[in-house]
Amino acid sequence: MPSALTFPGVYIEEVPSGVRTITGVATSIALFIGWAPRGRDDRAVRIASFADYERTFGGLDSRTPLGHSVRQFFDNGGSDAYVVRLVGAGAAASTVVIGDLTVSASSPGLWGDGYAVRTTRRAAPDNARFKIDVLDKNNSNAVVESFQNLAMDASDARFAESVINDRSTFITVAVANNNTPADGVSNLAGGADGTVLTPSTVNFHTALAAVFGVGSITDRIDIFNLVCVPGETDPPTLGTLQTRCRERRAFLIADADPNATVAGLNVGAPAALTGSDAPNSAFFFPWVRAPDPLQQGALADSPPCGFVAGVFARTDATRGVWKAPAGSDASLNGASGLAITMSDAENGQLNPLAINCLRTLPVYGNVVWGSRTLHGQNDRGSEWKYVPVRRMALFLEESLYRGTQWVVFEPNDEPLWAQIRLNIGAFMQGLFRQGAFQGKTPKDAYFVKCDGETTTQADINLGIVNIFVGFAPLKPAEFVVIKLQQIAGDIPT
Repeated sequence: MPSALTFPGVYIEEVPSGVRTITGVATSIALFIGWAPRGRDDRAVRIASFADYERTFGGLDSRTPLGHSVRQFFDNGGSDAYVVRLVGAGAAASTVVIGDLTVSASSPGLWGDGYAVRTTRRAAPDNARFKIDVLDKNNSNAVVESFQNLAMDASDARFAESVINDRSTFITVAVANNNTPADGVSNLAGGADGTVLTPSTVNFHTALAAVFGVGSITDRIDIFNLVCVPGETDPPTLGTLQTRCRERRAFLIADADPNATVAGLNVGAPAALTGSDAPNSAFFFPWVRAPDPLQQGALADSPPCGFVAGVFARTDATRGVWKAPAGSDASLNGASGLAITMSDAENGQLNPLAINCLRTLPVYGNVVWGSRTLHGQNDRGSEWKYVPVRRMALFLEESLYRGTQWVVFEPNDEPLWAQIRLNIGAFMQGLFRQGAFQGKTPKDAYFVKCDGETTTQADINLGIVNIFVGFAPLKPAEFVVIKLQQIAGDIPT
């Protein structure tokens, strides 16, 4: 109410409604991890297209499956991804020293040797300032970046390090003293790719482990939903990735071994992949045959994770995260075939073991034909058997986690509980209207409970408010049974 009522009359007061709209989080931001010939190795880089990947990480490279998988993700409907570049021992950035100015490539790799820098002083009396042009030697010395009016004095607003570092795509600079560099063109040199890190090798695993954990590269990413490490098939490593995904409410798309067979998999996925964190992952078999631009379009085997992640993103955009990313609509764009073509009987051996098969079907072509998590074995009877059910739960958890931050430090009593019920209920009702839950009525589809029963006086004394949210998930029609009966007797006319 007004701070002081001093004169007789009418006072206007705005009263908060208590409505704090909860917005659903993104569900298909992919995180790709692998070796690449160029690009920042100290951060995750967000990209919105394969063209972004080409500019930042050098495009396709026959030494790594990363570029091909990122391309397949965008070809199949993906629109948002992070890329984490791993580098091996011996990787070095190209450099050149120009007087008191050291210019280095922005990231390690041989790629930097393909560039040069041109320094040009301004005319007198202001010849303490200069310009740097970055030249592409492989493209007739075309200027790809230009920084003007630079200074070598750290107190100057146009100090070279402040202007160029973290802004340039190609170079970083270091200033030793205040002497302005002379005019001229200087080639960057000394770059090295270092050890090429191949998935499922010891060096690769060491580098991969370093990008997770508190304060790591992935820890600084706000949100990602799908994790892909193209070509990584080592069971213990994938098991560790399952744990990392559980910690971040993300979902791992695991590749089968490129040499795996139906007979070899009919005992189920490796035991390291079926532990307590298995609901946050799914296993896909076999690898996909697709034209390779680096081999003049010849067919080559690619890990399925890039294709499948794109299908996940496409399904989320068109149908919702509650729809299974599989079926006749889940076509693999850009695929010419599969490394192994399975029959229905072979598919029937693997599906009950939670191995999702990619199939080549008449009319529909190459499709994803399975949607079980690695807790989806028939014998386990897990509530997280299906991919859409688990991903729907992760979506709700992350959305509610972010949408209820305002509750912290609010007075813990019935007015707060009523606001919580109002806001979460509105969010769940919106999903119900989109068809995200089972049930004909909201009462059948979900509930939100936050009152004196969920939060006792002992909880209040401890500063705790308990919110119970339940939902009836949609489960896919995995098996369609048609019963056909012959009508006996006369047919009335």
